[in-house]
Amino acid sequence: MYFANRQSGASLGLSENSPGLADPARNGNLRLEPATRAGPGEFEGLVRRQLELLGENPEREGLRNTPERVTKSLSWLTRGYGTDVREVVGDAVFEESHESMVMVRDIELYSMCEHHMLPFFGKAHIAYIPDGKIIGLSKLPRIVDVFAHRLQVQERLTEEIARAIEDVLAPRGVGVVIEAVHLCMMMRGVEKQNSKTITSALRGEFRECPMTRDEFLRLANRG
Repeated sequence: MYFANRQSGASLGLSENSPGLADPARNGNLRLEPATRAGPGEFEGLVRRQLELLGENPEREGLRNTPERVTKSLSWLTRGYGTDVREVVGDAVFEESHESMVMVRDIELYSMCEHHMLPFFGKAHIAYIPDGKIIGLSKLPRIVDVFAHRLQVQERLTEEIARAIEDVLAPRGVGVVIEAVHLCMMMRGVEKQNSKTITSALRGEFRECPMTRDEFLRLANRG
């Protein structure tokens, strides 16, 4: 299992020289502690100890295999740390003269809040305006998964998806909107069941051109 606090250019799967890649040293929301690796046995021991601290008996039938299950589950839910965007995209970038907006909306996403390690989930809407290149449509949901399958905050997740598309395609513009519900607000704390968090990231023409931005946001907000 791989746990990373530092999100470097390599972990993002992007070129270090990319203009769309923020320098972690200048980005206040990226911590710089070195990454660590935990073996399955070590992690299972930590889960077992958590059960003990909760007052449970790790040897009872229902919990006996829980440390192994939790280890496998978290390894799957955070597999994005070991995934490279460029490997995910592969050769699915094509020369094409299309100049209008391309949009894939209602992309399901599941992630985990880094503050409480509880899930948040919802939909991503992604659009870009090509500049001589298009990407295979299925690669946009795969890029979402690369970053969603890490410990996240929704704000950073939105920016990372936009930044990755910008780096891979160098389009004239990128727009990303994510709408999600957070179990850390529903199961605990304020316990608000009907609240939804919406974040956006706009690049290039989506930020600079009011008509393009309005068209994108109108399409993204259609129910």
